[in-house]
Amino acid sequence: MMGEISPRAGSGDSQPPDQLRASHADRDRVIDVLREAAGDGRLTAEELDERIEIAFSARTYGELAVLTADLPAGRQLAVPSVAPAVPVTPKEVARIECHGGNARRDGRWVVPKRLEVRVKGGNVKLDFTQAVTTHGALEIDADIRGGNLVILTRPGIAVDSDDVEMRGGNIKVRAPWGADVPVALQVSISGRVRGGNVVARPPRRTFWQWLTRKPKPYLLSRAG
Repeated sequence: MMGEISPRAGSGDSQPPDQLRASHADRDRVIDVLREAAGDGRLTAEELDERIEIAFSARTYGELAVLTADLPAGRQLAVPSVAPAVPVTPKEVARIECHGGNARRDGRWVVPKRLEVRVKGGNVKLDFTQAVTTHGALEIDADIRGGNLVILTRPGIAVDSDDVEMRGGNIKVRAPWGADVPVALQVSISGRVRGGNVVARPPRRTFWQWLTRKPKPYLLSRAG
């Protein structure tokens, strides 16, 4: 539940394939297979609910593979072979300047150690759901004037905005993870907000996900 953490150099050679960390896309693929298997009558409704719950909290390929092991071979999860680890070096400082437009960091972007965000009448979105983290802390120095800073989180990411100076605007930080979820990345926000907004939250469902009644992202990781 800590999310994907980039392996250190040299660790990939000794890591068994079934112990490699699974991604959100891997979990989604397994859940789709389970839903199709239930539609074919291979799983009962109770079995489907139980396996989906396990899939949401699975950390490794091995944990996911067990959920489809008794299904036909074409529907089983393929455990990847081990590839040599590629070391990732984060920047000490990265800067985002946004004046009246939109800036976004998403996908497998490498999280720097410090991030300076300057927003004037624009929007900056930092999507951490697939971000690569190599350290446990990120400092964000924000200067927001009439704009928005949106942070999309995942289990294991904690956001602290206590050091932000407010002069008109709003700060909303949602912490849906339970106390049992270890913190993999501590995001500390400081700086000034003048007539702008800072929002930290999990990702929302897409229209198609809502239409097909898929659970909200990380719903099962929230505190009860």
